[in-house]
Amino acid sequence: MAPSGPGSVRRRCRRVLYWIPVVFISLLLGWSYYAYAIQLCIVSMENIGEQVVCLIAYHLLFAMFVWSYWKTIFTLPMNPSKEFHLSYAEKESLEREPRGEAHQEVLRRAAKDLPIYTRTMSGAIRYCDRCQLVKPDRCHHCSVCDKCILKMDHHCPWVNNCVGFSNYKFFLLFLAYSLLYCLFIAATDLQYFIKFWTNGLPDTQAKFHIMFLFFAAAMFSVSLSSLFGYHCWLVSKNKSTLEAFRSPVFRHGTDKNGFSLGFSKNMRQVFGDEKKYWLLPIFSSLGDGCSFPTCLVTQDPEQAAAPAGLHPASKNPENQFPAKPLRESQSRLLADSQSWTEGSTNPGKDKAGMSNPALTMENET
Repeated sequence: MAPSGPGSVRRRCRRVLYWIPVVFISLLLGWSYYAYAIQLCIVSMENIGEQVVCLIAYHLLFAMFVWSYWKTIFTLPMNPSKEFHLSYAEKESLEREPRGEAHQEVLRRAAKDLPIYTRTMSGAIRYCDRCQLVKPDRCHHCSVCDKCILKMDHHCPWVNNCVGFSNYKFFLLFLAYSLLYCLFIAATDLQYFIKFWTNGLPDTQAKFHIMFLFFAAAMFSVSLSSLFGYHCWLVSKNKSTLEAFRSPVFRHGTDKNGFSLGFSKNMRQVFGDEKKYWLLPIFSSLGDGCSFPTCLVTQDPEQAAAPAGLHPASKNPENQFPAKPLRESQSRLLADSQSWTEGSTNPGKDKAGMSNPALTMENET
């Protein structure tokens, strides 16, 4: 067995350190359970009916909070499928040939049959040197995980995991239930906090727990409400955090609303068609994470106009079609829309566009 080198030891130490925020949240959650369920409800509340109602509501929120938090932490991020990886021969070609037209041709051949619409800022096919694959739309390389993550939103230290296609719904529910959890504690703890603060109740061990519990719940409510509100806005616009800071680039140019299909369809992409699963941390998002329907329209008046060579129908959002056929899992999202009909794309033109010699290669990591 090979001895562990310094690099291996550092990696192990980093992995341990990454769990510190999760341990902190877990300990805080455990203390809040003791402070609320035991010190507040059982010790301080004298009304039996109030005790029962508060304990039932509290345990319901507590269970949903823990469930969604658990799913966010331990759901593995999805990586691009094998079809996006370069073949052995293509890898050899990239390594053997000097950077230039040969590299561009290899990537054009690799990407010509893939459902990708986005490009780099220079118009090149998005390629990851470290993973040696053509990046699917909305996929990015995480420097912490050292992997390409499908529909990556961000790497969250509080869950020690990448938030992306596989667990973004769980992350949203984690924010929602943690916010409701804190608001519920603050609301039901307020009257006892005031009584202890004004010496209306005897000075007992419960005083510290009840007072600090109110401060902690109120503080977290403020921070969580802003974060949850921001992600609700992202869902309504069908954007990730990375796309909000850097708009995706399509073949016709930058379009910050390129993936937005309207509020209802944007919600369904994340939460799915079955509304009964929306509030449960059960995976129900639409699609496969590798391809996404796109309106391919620049709707923002402040954005630059599309190139002159673009088809005139681009000015009409109801006449827009993806550059390549959508996968079956994504097509049904738009099945009820008149603007997406079968046979409206021209495969010949698509292939010609994908093999345009004007495309240049730009490595992204």
